[in-house]
Amino acid sequence: MRVLILADDCNPDWPSLPVVGYKFARAIANYADVVVATQVRNKPNIERDGMGKAKVVYLDTEKIAKPIYDLAVFLRGGTTTGWTIQMAVNYPSYLAFEWAAWKHFQQELENGQFDVIHRITPMSPTLPSPLAKWSSVPFLLGPLNGNLPWPKYFTTELSREREWLSSLRNAYKFLPYYQSTYSRAAGILAAFEHTIADLPESVQSKTINFPEVGIDPELFSLPNRSKQTQMTILFVGRLVPYKLPEVVVRAFAASPILQQHKLVIVGEGPESVRLEEIIQEQNLAQCVELTGKKSQAQVGELMRQAEIFAFPSIRELGAGVVVEAMACGMACVVVDYGGPATLISDEWGVKVPLGDLDYLVQQFTQELEQLVKEPDRVERLGLAAHHHAMSNYSWDAKAKMTMEVYNWVTGSQNVKPNFVEKPITIVPDPA
Repeated sequence: MRVLILADDCNPDWPSLPVVGYKFARAIANYADVVVATQVRNKPNIERDGMGKAKVVYLDTEKIAKPIYDLAVFLRGGTTTGWTIQMAVNYPSYLAFEWAAWKHFQQELENGQFDVIHRITPMSPTLPSPLAKWSSVPFLLGPLNGNLPWPKYFTTELSREREWLSSLRNAYKFLPYYQSTYSRAAGILAAFEHTIADLPESVQSKTINFPEVGIDPELFSLPNRSKQTQMTILFVGRLVPYKLPEVVVRAFAASPILQQHKLVIVGEGPESVRLEEIIQEQNLAQCVELTGKKSQAQVGELMRQAEIFAFPSIRELGAGVVVEAMACGMACVVVDYGGPATLISDEWGVKVPLGDLDYLVQQFTQELEQLVKEPDRVERLGLAAHHHAMSNYSWDAKAKMTMEVYNWVTGSQNVKPNFVEKPITIVPDPA
């Protein structure tokens, strides 16, 4: 199986989509003959770390991409908020990338030297792929992720996120190449029901529920934990309004029980000042620590040292960090909305119903207090989370699933793969 992977965002050092694209492509290359087409901006880091068995072709469209990126940063007021603006501005930049890919690979594609074209990044369904129309090679799109409505309780956070363009999001369906992308695609990988619901009715039959999140077992693994009198509760993520890190800090402020334990918050962003103010006002310096940004390896180490992962984000499309925490055997407490709601089950975590800020603080306080009182339950949830994560979300497991999809889009397999209905691994109670 020879596969051309389109991965505009593909970088081992850049968080979120670029590192996901890098690790996904690298894992697929263990099972197929892979050529990765990516932006030249990713070359230094990929050349340093390697791409495994994949061959890499670097496409230089920086004359178009860089000024467009700079414009997006200006309109967003930085790089941490205004994601809808970024996607809208990226449209011409991404068309330029696929045009460069077409010029480079046209002869090979027309000569039948590739069995599949697979676009893995960008993951936004708002950015079409003209190569689906230009080439007759089976085209696989995704995993896509998007279309999660903003919760009605958090209009203030919507404004602080600079998401003023979100009301016009559906305009992307009128962009050139949108219709041909979906009509010509042989298959579509879409993460979670909120993304699938946004796709045209005509493509539902060729859409597969396939979360984009994955884990690297070398970085995120189960430690041999010893029970501690003082537990550590961990939050990891960009410190931006919609992730609501202040919920966990306010839970500690409201609870003498939680103050006997430790809260570690990893990340950086505009909310850090707000958090520091709460910590100072509530005299929480002895039990709450802000570490700033950490590398993936450092995050993995912190996860192995902590027992509970608290993640009150209210608009999380994918939540790869939740799967990483699961892999490290942490008991996760998340909001029952978006990606985390699907990733977490009562068998390996706790889901808090969506509500306003005060409600979430109350519920997180209650659930975290209950967990620190029940170390055996924390251990049981964490073990089940680890086994589920490793069975379904390791990059190797996802690469094997992707090979099933390749066989289906090329006609070697008649039945469309269904990964949602896979049986859950039964994990025995800890001794």
